[in-house]
Amino acid sequence: MNESPSPRYSFINLPHAYTILGRIARCVDAQRNPPPDETAIPALLTELEHLLRDYPEDPKPDIAVPVAVQAAAIARSLVAEIEKVGYRGDRLGQCVRNLFECLDFKQEGAELSLRCGERPDSPLRP
Repeated sequence: MNESPSPRYSFINLPHAYTILGRIARCVDAQRNPPPDETAIPALLTELEHLLRDYPEDPKPDIAVPVAVQAAAIARSLVAEIEKVGYRGDRLGQCVRNLFECLDFKQEGAELSLRCGERPDSPLRP
């Protein structure tokens, strides 16, 4: 990935990242094959939820940037697990892309979303 290792504060939106995480959880729950609890996915979703839930408002840059970097690292593991178990779907991929956009890893999110099933010709893709 050609992504900057440090996101730009002005593009980080932790409250919306938390909202998107809920959408990812619903997409994963709808797949149920294999059951989500038989994978590392629930633990990764919980880890992200615990990290992001404390930010109903965007924190100052000295907090937001490290949280975004940490959340992106966990989200990468989540995507790898989603791929491993074979979960796919346009909506799931869109949510993955949106999560990374909220963390200011837009290009990486666009790439990872395809691995989760977002259609390359989706009108919502950048």
